[in-house]
Amino acid sequence: MIQRLLPPPGPARTLNLVTLINTAGNGLWLTVNVLYLTRVVGFSPREVGFGLTAATAVCVLASTPMGYLADRFGPRRMQIACFAALSLLTAAMLPVRTFGAFVAVAALTALADAGQRGARGALIAGVIPADQRVRARAYLRATTNVGISVGAALAGVALAADTPTAYRLVIVGNAVSFAAAALVGTRLPAVAPVPAGHGPRLVALRDRPYLAFVALDGLMSMHFDILNVVLPLWIVTHTDAPAWLAAVLLLVNTTMVVAWQVRAARGTEQLDGAARATRSAGLFVGGACLIFAASAAAPTWAAVALLIAGALVHVVGELRQSAGGWGISFGLAPAHAQGQYQATYSMGAQFGRMLAPALLTWLVLDHGVAGWAVLAVLFATLAAAVPPVVSWAATRRAVAAPA
Repeated sequence: MIQRLLPPPGPARTLNLVTLINTAGNGLWLTVNVLYLTRVVGFSPREVGFGLTAATAVCVLASTPMGYLADRFGPRRMQIACFAALSLLTAAMLPVRTFGAFVAVAALTALADAGQRGARGALIAGVIPADQRVRARAYLRATTNVGISVGAALAGVALAADTPTAYRLVIVGNAVSFAAAALVGTRLPAVAPVPAGHGPRLVALRDRPYLAFVALDGLMSMHFDILNVVLPLWIVTHTDAPAWLAAVLLLVNTTMVVAWQVRAARGTEQLDGAARATRSAGLFVGGACLIFAASAAAPTWAAVALLIAGALVHVVGELRQSAGGWGISFGLAPAHAQGQYQATYSMGAQFGRMLAPALLTWLVLDHGVAGWAVLAVLFATLAAAVPPVVSWAATRRAVAAPA
């Protein structure tokens, strides 16, 4: 298991360490943020929801411009600067007492987060050989799951104490993690900035085939919220399975991602293989939706078995979609604009995750089995559209290459 989490020595391993530190801090904050903001600061759940949604919107809108800046100023410098800013902004959450201050800090935090995401994509493209980039992203995703789990486990101590001081120490820990990630990031090789050309700046937003892929992949990414948003509610309202099964399904997913993400990325380094992986991902996710739907009419033991089976099928689709998306995003991005292209790719996933809670819960909880069937068709259709879009993009690149 340790070998699966550790790429060979070099820049990829350093990137993994940066990711582990960063995501452990994220796990700390994500576990307690709503409780801290409502029970310690005193905001209403609606205020917290609005603030977090506004922050997500800022992150989506700023993704491509921040990726452009990573290309212009150098991704390592950009990542270090953004991590340093995130450390300060996280600490700035401690004195927040008004709703306006909360929204301002959350928006600035989202802006810095968009910057570090774009810089990470450009860093991978700049310090990892082209044929190893998808594998490097697979290592990073496995490490992300480990880091968030570690952070969540540590946050459990604060939840058990359930005191304002314990929650504030979690925020301090998150701020320290950003500072530590910035420090470790200085060990990465520098990637030379790319001078601005005379044409349009945000070329990724003018690349229609790439934007079509980003839209399809982003909408497909809604399925990531099935396990942590939809299934817990589905289990308690539409099945006879015990409520604690939701935690088991999430653990199954996390373990499978850590153990198999690197292996699932094999064959997705080239555009053809990545497109096929994405198409198959839609079939697996769609099949999982149908299995989840079948649990509604089943006795307890069968519902448990069906839900576990659905989670296993779903995670295969998740692994394949992630690997396919990385292969396509790197393969279609020009060398001089990797930062903004990778940031635009990330923007699609964030937009899909922003839509997911409301749309998925409406379909599944209000329409039951029929809602699951609609989702199955939706995910399979979105995935089936990816290979033609990738072919369109590849053809356009081949025609434009001489120019």
